[in-house]
Amino acid sequence: MIEKILIFVLFLGPLVFFHELGHFLFARLFGVRVEVFSIGFGPKLFKFKRGDTEYALSLIPLGGYVKMFGDDPLNKDAVPEEERKFSFTHKSKFARFWIVFGGPFANFIMAFVIFFFLLLGGEKLPELKVGVVAQQTKFYEIGVRTGDVLKQVNGNDVTNPSDIVLQDGGIRSVTISRYGENKTFPVAMEGEEFFEEMMNYPPFLRRPVLTTVEGQVFAVSFSDQSVDWNMSLDEIAERSDLSDVYLYKIGKDTDLGKLEVLEERPFHKKYSVNSKNESEFFSFFRKEGIFPKDMVVKSITMQSPAERAGILGGHVIFGLEGVDIYSFEVLRANLQKIDKKEVSVTLLADGKVKTVQLTPDVKPQGKKKVKLIGVYSSGVFQGMRFVDTPSKGLIGSFLGSFSRTWDTIVKTVDSFKKLIVGDVSLKNIGGPLAIGKVASDSFNTSLSYFFQLMALISVNLGIINLFPIPVLDGGHILFIILEVINGGPVSRRKMEIAQQFGLSILLMLMMGAIFNDFVRFLM
Repeated sequence: MIEKILIFVLFLGPLVFFHELGHFLFARLFGVRVEVFSIGFGPKLFKFKRGDTEYALSLIPLGGYVKMFGDDPLNKDAVPEEERKFSFTHKSKFARFWIVFGGPFANFIMAFVIFFFLLLGGEKLPELKVGVVAQQTKFYEIGVRTGDVLKQVNGNDVTNPSDIVLQDGGIRSVTISRYGENKTFPVAMEGEEFFEEMMNYPPFLRRPVLTTVEGQVFAVSFSDQSVDWNMSLDEIAERSDLSDVYLYKIGKDTDLGKLEVLEERPFHKKYSVNSKNESEFFSFFRKEGIFPKDMVVKSITMQSPAERAGILGGHVIFGLEGVDIYSFEVLRANLQKIDKKEVSVTLLADGKVKTVQLTPDVKPQGKKKVKLIGVYSSGVFQGMRFVDTPSKGLIGSFLGSFSRTWDTIVKTVDSFKKLIVGDVSLKNIGGPLAIGKVASDSFNTSLSYFFQLMALISVNLGIINLFPIPVLDGGHILFIILEVINGGPVSRRKMEIAQQFGLSILLMLMMGAIFNDFVRFLM
């Protein structure tokens, strides 16, 4: 918990700092006296004064502020004549515009700088790998298969999800890498639609191992020389019609989660499976007394449906409701689809195949309820693979970062448009908890992802602050524009009404975001 809070502060702190720094620098540029420069709100934890400015670090790290001398337009006349040259409200409209716009502008510059150094230094990013692609799915119809790695979209290299979502004109073609060969398929989907579809195939692929009831583990390979540990069991099962399959013995106590695991050579046995799909592959080995390791029960939960039905650790699950199942994830997914209160589970226990009846527990998990039988799997899964992208050089990094920043701004504005007109649900708005979660997840995945997300949120922060809502930077800019149109300042009464209205809207948005966080993470 403490680690996540520190990551959240590390993530949000620079965004707030540079936003307020933008206001501060433009204020000083135009001769406005800055009284307070604070990171955070509320009680001040640390402060010091240099010149006319008090610099502070405050308790609540969800924002910051720059307090300028004479910044209250409703008390403009109270500023002494000799002090007005330092007053914000007594500066020209041009100066006030840039002081106000300086915050969002700094956020855009920050995003540009982050993108520049990421491109210049090269990025370490997870492979955009596709998980299990079943038949009769959109990706299968396109030509994408289990374990494919996405390389290009519309002929352009892709290294992260934003490269997909930000494609202009939709997705017309995709190029994937499959066993060292590149294949290109035509596509007719929007960027967001393609990315959302890709999220239906998470890259949770099983390590290439099978096991017996006695606990003898075998590594599976197409090679008679060694095991390719980068190839998953799911990929091998899908392509077993193209090659013979070799099993290599592995010690019972070996940590299968580590890539440095060594198989015993030479291979233990050769099989000519010649299966047409995954089901035939696993069915073949089931007859040989060899099973996917994730279908072996590791343990059960006390007082669970599994315990009451007599299921024990070491039993092998064969099927659900009379349908053969060869993947624990498929077991979990199919269990949710069954409308019956009681379900039948087929398993191998003590050398005999038997069927037991049980009633799954129904428990809340996030925003939905899920059925659970209280079984833990012995499965081991592939780790995330990373790729290092080469440096784009100074010129390439400059042009690339400018393009990324502009595309991110355009896409962010478009997303807010969809939110306003109702094309996107307000439930998608996230608050501090949502930001904290994605910050922590990206930090634990890759620093490149962490900084990419920081650049994206920096742009979002800049755009949000430009909303024409009084109390936000955009509201102040709106008042300046109205001054130009009216030939004078907005009346005191209208300004008070506008500020109250703007504060109400802002509070409603904040409450909505916090409520969404509460529903998403705490209920």
